[in-house]
Amino acid sequence: MRLRPHISLMLKLSPILLALLYGFVIYKFSAWNTARTLDRQSTRLADPELERLNRQMAEALDLPRIKVHIYEIEPINGLAAPDGRIFITRGFFNRYKAGEVSAEEMASVIAHELGHVALGHSRRRMIDFSGQNAIRVALATVLGRFIPFGGVWLANILTSMLAARLSRQDEYEADAYASALLTKAGIGTAPQKTLFLKLEKLTGGLGAGLPAWLLSHPKSKERIAAIEANEAKWAQG
Repeated sequence: MRLRPHISLMLKLSPILLALLYGFVIYKFSAWNTARTLDRQSTRLADPELERLNRQMAEALDLPRIKVHIYEIEPINGLAAPDGRIFITRGFFNRYKAGEVSAEEMASVIAHELGHVALGHSRRRMIDFSGQNAIRVALATVLGRFIPFGGVWLANILTSMLAARLSRQDEYEADAYASALLTKAGIGTAPQKTLFLKLEKLTGGLGAGLPAWLLSHPKSKERIAAIEANEAKWAQG
């Protein structure tokens, strides 16, 4: 007995639809688990100099205050949680207290993470993650017909390249937001650029050996060039 056309189509699409659903559920669980971990392992930032700079940025955004938390882990990073909270890691804060990073450079990290929140990147990543799972399944199905043993591997590589490109786009957008905010707050973009020059040393060269198309963050020189291009464009405007 022949299946009706719409039933046949649904059966063909079911792996992709399941991949979309799987991606959505996994992202939601990850966000929930991240929030629980941050609740357990974070404290409120209490540093007079950083609070002063945060007040400048809050005034520029017409906000009563900007709340920042310290995530009690050693790796050097900033984080915008899916629920909109801003974090810097204890390892990053310790480098600031040791004088390796200035207060203004730390403010540039906070401004960058505020950009991720303001631009809705967490919501976009949920959509991207679900879509990437569907693309991975579709590619693996198609490529598997032509490359029986390497189709799944190639599908994973291509999807990873797409995910890295989307992540780099988010980073450029958050950088541009931070540049605008830092300028409006009277802090300027110089600390943002000097921090990028320090990042490779601070993070131990993490990702330095990877090709650019697999990196989730643009290289520092490219980020600085993008900031300077924005400054030139704004000056002309």
